Amino acid sequence: MTDKSKIIVDLMIETRWLVPVDPSNQVLENHAVVVHQGVIVDVLSIEAAKEKYAGNKSVVLNEHLLIPGLINLHTHVGMTLMRGLADDIPLMPWLQNHIWPAEQQIVSEKFVRDSALFGCAEMLAGGVTCFNDMYFYPQATAEAVLQAGMRAQLGLVVLEFPTNYANNADDYIEKGLLIRDAWRGNPFLSASLAPHAPYTVSDITFEKVITYAEQLGLGIHTHLHETKTELAESIKNFGVRPIRRMANLGLLGPNLSAAHCVQINDEDLDLLTAYRANVVHCPSSNSKLASGIAPVNQMLNTGINVGLGTDGAASNNRQDMFAEMRLAALLAKARTEDATSIPASQALEMATINGARALGLDHQIGSIEVGKFADLTAVRISDVETLPCFDPLSHLIYACGREHVSHVWVAGDLRFERSNQQVGLYANIEPNELKEIALLWQSKLNQHKA
Repeated sequence: MTDKSKIIVDLMIETRWLVPVDPSNQVLENHAVVVHQGVIVDVLSIEAAKEKYAGNKSVVLNEHLLIPGLINLHTHVGMTLMRGLADDIPLMPWLQNHIWPAEQQIVSEKFVRDSALFGCAEMLAGGVTCFNDMYFYPQATAEAVLQAGMRAQLGLVVLEFPTNYANNADDYIEKGLLIRDAWRGNPFLSASLAPHAPYTVSDITFEKVITYAEQLGLGIHTHLHETKTELAESIKNFGVRPIRRMANLGLLGPNLSAAHCVQINDEDLDLLTAYRANVVHCPSSNSKLASGIAPVNQMLNTGINVGLGTDGAASNNRQDMFAEMRLAALLAKARTEDATSIPASQALEMATINGARALGLDHQIGSIEVGKFADLTAVRISDVETLPCFDPLSHLIYACGREHVSHVWVAGDLRFERSNQQVGLYANIEPNELKEIALLWQSKLNQHKA
């Protein structure tokens, strides 16, 4: 085939190893991903790709593993600048005595915009191309997402009590839906309704959330069964455990993403399975706040779709999906005393295609397949701490970290690049600006703590 007869495309990425995720547990060697107008148009051997296509731009990754962009299924990026504000404290005292008072003093649209940009930069540098968020001022987070060039599903948070953002549950819902209308149709942004948790939302409000979700075709994102205290309070106030209460109200279903689900018994597991709800496993946050270890292996074995999330930087304190993949696999093995629990391939699926399914975006992202957006992450496996490499997929989970991410594309556009021995470069974010933002808000938060 002559050059003139080759098909001209925007981008060709040649890589040493490629993990498409679907089909499962497959590693392709010396393959190329062909991208045109933001979409994957072919996946084939490098030799065949060079015969068939001519790329306007070509990237050669001789020492790399190419994976789908990671999906962080539960976070609060508007809290990124509260990283380390209050550590080594259980969940409820952490919320009641530190986080909620700080939010009352400092949270504003400007604070959330700056925090979200900081969080987007952190996640991009760690190979994350899409995240599922829940926080105040979602319009500010949307601005940061679009500047970073990422994808996000933004939760329209709902609470009963007043904050700087809204006065009551109806006010939260009304503001959220108005904001959502402003970005409808944007391919990088989608929305969900995000009632905070069963202990902060009434039955009446949950029923309103369900109605709006059904009418508008929106998902629902909430915290659920995170601590023993939450369960005790639910039984005291409602006579049932939170998952049973959610089932009775009609909240459980395939459009629900339930973060944490740590304190789970057999009845809870049966309900989650029967209603096909999605679970978001947040192993680092649950460990740090001493909430417990979710029975993820049991969930996966019953067919529950389980994705991975970091939670917010205020409680993790890293928005690092490499850390979550590794810890999820290790905790499952320790909990079950079974070394085969959550193998490397399944840990990667939890951080990619499972997250896409929970967001209703698995037809667009989550795997390297023809017809999907070219949301891609390259991981360099050539540093001393990653050699020798016998199994690149296993290495990805157990040896590599976010510092080994070299390239991140979203819809075929390069959004982050880190060359050997170089500081990472973003397409649309200036690192010095981030440092200035951090110093500004740290000073204000220190004044609050004083």
